[in-house]
Amino acid sequence: MSTGSETDIPDSAAGSAADPTPDSTDGVLAEQLLRLTRRLHRIQKRHMEPLGITPAQGRLLRLVAHYGGDRPPRMADLATRLEVVPRAVTTLVDGLEAAGCVRRAPDPANRRVIRIELTETGRATLRRLRSARTDAAEEILAPLTAPQREVLGGLLNALADAPAQGGC
Repeated sequence: MSTGSETDIPDSAAGSAADPTPDSTDGVLAEQLLRLTRRLHRIQKRHMEPLGITPAQGRLLRLVAHYGGDRPPRMADLATRLEVVPRAVTTLVDGLEAAGCVRRAPDPANRRVIRIELTETGRATLRRLRSARTDAAEEILAPLTAPQREVLGGLLNALADAPAQGGC
């Protein structure tokens, strides 16, 4: 099932002459999921390039929009939700602020706290981002029939909703 991409590991790597025992089914599935994740990331990136934002900036923009306008998030809130260090959020916000998509605003209750607000340009970019993500999803799901998509959706929900194990 190799896509032929340079970054993909060929299916034949599951078992080699040095190790004639093929990977377990779970190991093969894990490799397939990783390859699919990389492919999805590449496709989304290509669809987002015309917007002038990166996938990480797109994720931050969606998160800011999720908070709504009544109480915009703090930088620390964004770092926690994105599971990144605060410095990474600063870099993302800097890029989105330069593009006019967000603005830093002092918190009225505590002027030492900076909140991140979505601008009108950010809202328009978010609408275009949603369209780009839909186009990317249609591209990656094109080989599947409607019933196969429904089965895949159920399987992905089962995996996404499973309780975390191992403390990660």
